[in-house]
Amino acid sequence: MSDDQTPTKSVISAEVEIHGTIKTTGSIQVDGRVEGEIISEGDVLLGKSGSIKGNLNVNSVSVAGTIQGNIVAKDRIELKSTARMMGDIKAKRLAVEDGVTFIGKSEVNPTGQPIKIEDPPKQQGQQGQQDKGQQGQQGGQGQQGQQGQQGGGQDAKDQRK
Repeated sequence: MSDDQTPTKSVISAEVEIHGTIKTTGSIQVDGRVEGEIISEGDVLLGKSGSIKGNLNVNSVSVAGTIQGNIVAKDRIELKSTARMMGDIKAKRLAVEDGVTFIGKSEVNPTGQPIKIEDPPKQQGQQGQQDKGQQGQQGGQGQQGQQGQQGGGQDAKDQRK
């Protein structure tokens, strides 16, 4: 029987297809097809032959098959070389092997704390000064360019004579 120390692991074999939401406190391995949401306090392992069409809200996930949906992991998302991921991902940690197909957005933040970005007004003020300086340089070049064109026209007339 089950020991309280050993976490439970459910397996959805390659011959199985499930339509609906799966909720578990343990880990789950998916080698078949799932159409619906998976909510797991444990880890999810999606095998090469497995496919999920729906969102995942898990502790961590290792993907070797196909997912069409978003993943939110409390800890880690691992995308194996055979993984095909179409959806957004959010986790503390992300591992991606060479060869993965990933179409979506990712948000990876190991600390889980909001990231402070420098104050935009200071940057805009500096940028505005740079823009004015460039406009002044361009304005001077424009006047020189017009004078050069006018002079070039006179030179061409002189050569024809």
